Amino acid sequence: MASMSEFRRVADEVRNWGRWGDDDELGTLNFITPEKVAEAASLVKRGAVIPLGGDFSAGGPQGAFKFRQNPTHVMTVDGGDASTLVQYGPEWLRNAVAGDVSAFFADNPFRFNDDMVVMPLQAATQWDAISHVYYEDKLYNGFPADSVTSFGAFHLGIEKVDVKGITSRGVLLDVVKHRGAEVFLEPGNPVTPAELDDIARAQGVAIAAGDIVVVHTGWWTRFLSTGDGAEPGSGLDWTCASWLHDHDVAAVAADNLMVEDPDPANGVEGTFLPMHMICLRDMGLMFGEYWDLGALAADCAADGVYEFQLIAPPLKVVGAVGAPVSPIAIK
Repeated sequence: MASMSEFRRVADEVRNWGRWGDDDELGTLNFITPEKVAEAASLVKRGAVIPLGGDFSAGGPQGAFKFRQNPTHVMTVDGGDASTLVQYGPEWLRNAVAGDVSAFFADNPFRFNDDMVVMPLQAATQWDAISHVYYEDKLYNGFPADSVTSFGAFHLGIEKVDVKGITSRGVLLDVVKHRGAEVFLEPGNPVTPAELDDIARAQGVAIAAGDIVVVHTGWWTRFLSTGDGAEPGSGLDWTCASWLHDHDVAAVAADNLMVEDPDPANGVEGTFLPMHMICLRDMGLMFGEYWDLGALAADCAADGVYEFQLIAPPLKVVGAVGAPVSPIAIK
C-alpha cells in the first residue's frame, strides 16, 4: 500500500490543470485531433463492426450496490391500449385520455407502441464524466466541487464532450490473453504499467497520443456466465495513471466495474479508488466501465490486429456526471 505522500507526488506530476486553458472542460479528450480522427477512420479494412455495449435490462450488473439499480423498462402504450381500454373500461376511463386516443384511431389503420426507462445513468456500459469524482472540494481544472448541484454539473457535464464524438483510434490491451487466465483476472492481482508495456509489445501495437486504451480483464464475460454483478475482479494498478499520462492517452475503458483494482491492499492509505481520483480529477481523463470486450478480444486474437476505429459517444444528458454508451469497434 502506498502512502498519501506518494499519491500526492504522482497527482502533482500528472495534473493537467491549465494545460488547455483555465476554462477547459474536455481534459485529455483534447488529444483527439482531427488528424487523429482521420487516422482512426483509415484503420477500417474489413468493414467488421463489433459492438462493445452490454444490455440495459433488469438482468444487468447493478443491484448489489444500493445507490444504483438495474434499469426498469415500462411500456406506456402497447398493442392492447387503443381498443381494450375503451371496450372494457369504465365510463370515466372511456371519457379520459385513453378514450380520446382510441376515438382518434377508430377509422385509421395506424397504431403504435411506446415505452420508457428509469435507471441510473451508469447502470451498464457507460462513461464517467470527469465531474464524477473529486477530492478536497475541487474538480478537474480547479472548478469548485459545489458547482455540481441537485440541478446537475454546471462544469464538466457529460454533454460537454460531444464536440469530440467520442471517436478515435482504439487499442485493445488483452490482459486475459497475456496472462493466460482461463476466464477473468482474480482480485488482488492488479495490472502494472510494466505489464501494459509487455502486452502492447507482445501484441505488436504501440500506444500513441489521442488513443483510447481498452483493457480486457474478462470480468464482463464472467458476469454473463454467473449473473453476479457484485463479484470483484482485478483491474489496473493505480500507478497506471502515470502510464496513461506519459502516453497522452485520451481515455481508458475496461470490461469491469471500476477500471482499476479495488483491493485496498494495492491502493493508497486512507483512500478509495485512488486511480479514479488522479485520472478524473487531476488529469481530466474519462473512464469507460462495463464494456463487453469478449467479441473484440476474439477478433483481435484471430487476425492479430489490436487497433481499430472506436466510436463511443455518450448519451447527451445535460449536467450528467456519467452517461450510457453503446460503443462499437470497426476494423
